[in-house]
Amino acid sequence: MRNNLFRLVLLALALFAIAFVAAPFYSYRALRAATVAEDVQAMSQLVDFPAVRKSLAGQLDPDTTRTAEPPTIWQDPIGAIKRAWKDVAPQPPKIDRYVTVAGLGDILRGYAPGTAPPEAKPDGSFMSGARGLVSGPWPGVTYFGLERVRLAVKRPNAPEKITTLTFERRSLFVWKLVHVQLPDGDR
Repeated sequence: MRNNLFRLVLLALALFAIAFVAAPFYSYRALRAATVAEDVQAMSQLVDFPAVRKSLAGQLDPDTTRTAEPPTIWQDPIGAIKRAWKDVAPQPPKIDRYVTVAGLGDILRGYAPGTAPPEAKPDGSFMSGARGLVSGPWPGVTYFGLERVRLAVKRPNAPEKITTLTFERRSLFVWKLVHVQLPDGDR
């Protein structure tokens, strides 16, 4: 009896560990499925859009990331007024194409937005769902921690271009996309 209880506890711990390690990959596949199905509500549960926008803004518009403190209004009054108006302006529209349903779908497959070949939508059959589950590209793990996971997706036609996706744990098995690192040529 005692031996069976020990085996049961050991099995439960092994299942918990497997589920914990597989959760970020499940979130990645769920996000890909949500982009194919154009399910905006599911995407909002899987993506932290303000964080992704901020990460893309730093890559697409390098002027938004400042390394030194800008001069004060007493040192450079005209420059301070220009910076004040620039900060009030909305995000540049080039970021918007990255955070749409189609744009995120292309990024998750390793392509730049608008450059990916069309992906076949499942027709509802079992074989179509299984084909979508095993179809690539499969991400590689570049970092795995308790709070963050970085997955690297290689572009199918150019394997030297790697898009890195950072997922952050929000609860025990819930992971959200918080950062997208674009390949050097796509910035």
